[in-house]
Amino acid sequence: MSVTNRLPHAFAALPAWLTRRLRIRPSSSRYGCGGLYLFVYLPSLLPMSFLYGLSGLIYLFLFHLLAYRKTVVIQNLSRSFPEKKYMEIELIAKDFYRSFCDNLVEIMKTASIPAFRQKEKVRLIGFEKITGQLRQGKQVIASMGHCGNWEILNVLPALFDANMYAVYKPLSVKCVDRLFLKIRSRFGMNLIPDKSIARHFMSNRNPALYFFLADQCPVTVNETYRFDFLHQQTGVFSGVEKLARKANACVVYLHTVRISRGLYRIECKDIATDSRSTEKTEITRRYIRLLEQNIREHPGGWLWSHKRWKR
Repeated sequence: MSVTNRLPHAFAALPAWLTRRLRIRPSSSRYGCGGLYLFVYLPSLLPMSFLYGLSGLIYLFLFHLLAYRKTVVIQNLSRSFPEKKYMEIELIAKDFYRSFCDNLVEIMKTASIPAFRQKEKVRLIGFEKITGQLRQGKQVIASMGHCGNWEILNVLPALFDANMYAVYKPLSVKCVDRLFLKIRSRFGMNLIPDKSIARHFMSNRNPALYFFLADQCPVTVNETYRFDFLHQQTGVFSGVEKLARKANACVVYLHTVRISRGLYRIECKDIATDSRSTEKTEITRRYIRLLEQNIREHPGGWLWSHKRWKR
């Protein structure tokens, strides 16, 4: 009997409250997806002290045994910080892997953690800039990088009375995609696929806050939007700037740094209030400088395993 065929019998043994919580219907054909969610949800009920212990084991496996993308990480760090010695690079790499593993278990915890507990994990600075612009009826674009635990931002709808949309790239594995959609939207965040964001943004007449993770490598590089970033010529997405200039949106950068395990400081920094008055590439240049400052403040917090400079 296959795993999929055995799952209905497993579901039948679940307590009624858990079945209702997971919204699993016995007649559902999505047993595989429900099983995946169970695999994440049940461990998320454990205390964070246990999950951080699990994070330590994952770190040992990824860094010391599997050496997951270790060559990519060391290469990216060495090119970004040519002034540092190898021992310093290796210390940053270890810090990255520890942070990465902590992110995994913190994301897992998001499957069940109450909103009031999730709120305790963030310290917000300067967000009156965003709320002020929204009250004036303007669209606000919050650009950020893969710094700290960027998934912690899913709690913001529980902190502010505003329409919020996060741009995401759908995953090819549908069950995993549904899992992340469920976790990311738990506190009221609206998710929009990357290919639909331009149409949604330009047609939305209600003031809203849009979140963009804009530090990945674009599929095609526009030479106009290639800048010096961490000592390397780097192609950057131009979409945020183009949308902001068309709608005259306010653009901010969310500077995210881990204060301690499970506690993050998120500071709102101004990029452009009147986007139409900026010069071409100015918004993107400001974003790149702020992202670089963010990374230099806590080098181990950025996603170094990403092949950022493959083009």
